[in-house]
Amino acid sequence: MTMTLTDEQLELGHVVSRFLAEKAPSESVRSWAESPDGLDADVWTQMAGQLGLQGLAIPEEFGGSGFGPVELGVVQEQLGRALLPGPFFGTVVLAGQALVASNDEEAMHRWLPGVADGTLTATVAVSEGRGPAITDMATTAQRSGNGFELTGRKTLVVDGDSAALLLIAAEGPDGPALFAVDGDAEGVVRRRLDALDQTRRLGLVELTAASGIQVGPSGEDFLRHVLGLATVALAAEQVGGASACLDSSVSFAGSRVQFGRPIGSFQAIKHKCADMLVAVEAGRSASLHACSAAAGDDVGELLLAAAVAGSFCAATYTVAAKDNIQIHGGIGFTWEHDAHLHLKRAKSGERLLGSPTHHRSQLADLVGI
Repeated sequence: MTMTLTDEQLELGHVVSRFLAEKAPSESVRSWAESPDGLDADVWTQMAGQLGLQGLAIPEEFGGSGFGPVELGVVQEQLGRALLPGPFFGTVVLAGQALVASNDEEAMHRWLPGVADGTLTATVAVSEGRGPAITDMATTAQRSGNGFELTGRKTLVVDGDSAALLLIAAEGPDGPALFAVDGDAEGVVRRRLDALDQTRRLGLVELTAASGIQVGPSGEDFLRHVLGLATVALAAEQVGGASACLDSSVSFAGSRVQFGRPIGSFQAIKHKCADMLVAVEAGRSASLHACSAAAGDDVGELLLAAAVAGSFCAATYTVAAKDNIQIHGGIGFTWEHDAHLHLKRAKSGERLLGSPTHHRSQLADLVGI
């Protein structure tokens, strides 16, 4: 299993980093987070048309570039550093990977080209208030003609209030499965939720006999695969956020002078920055291992690696975000500084696809403890 990036993958990261530095500076991120759309439409179009980011991990036959989870992880790390708002996570990471993993030719031909060219926004809805639980779901799908009617309630859905395509996890006649529902279909009511992290929008989706079609196979194994892929990509994003906090802390510690010397020369600050560096590099290793596992065919290996990365990278990001605020002192607590944006992203990310405790519990189950 490859544990280092190739020159091409490193260059991909540099290209995305330069693009975000130019198109998504902190001032723009704050503005987009407060805007109705959540991201500048021109930036979204350029991401798809000039860089091909939306289609990066989509097979070429469906309009993508044919790369995989490792390249997507490289992009996710840079997006996490920049705290980019918008529908990338819901559309590309959640829905795009779910559609590819489904091996459902009809569904892939129908929706993946729109994901790849940036004309379709989508998301996956799993949580019913119990985290990413896929057993005993209250949302049900009953057969109706050639399709299904879905009834239930999903919460904490990424872009749930705006995505054009909803992939709903529900209990079907043959077990749990994913069902595609038009976001504006009759019987679908949704609204935006007040979220701690303003850069990632969450919604509530209520379905009452809403028409849908099944995507992929029935059974818990497929849904676990989908959640594993999403967890791996989220971990890469969290490594990017933690790395940004480390860089910000080191830069400030080297320039802030107190008692006639830079505060970075004080032992307490040195140790804090050193601990952050060790944690970030360990998280990057866990993330890269998980991305490599996701690129393989062994779903069991993916789930193990996802549980490790999901637990460690989430905790690392939160600690790095907190330490970043402390190192910056008084200014770190102000609204004008970006430190609080990373802390909010870190804390909300801890619960998005399961807490670190949840992932450790999954890991224990997988290894038979």
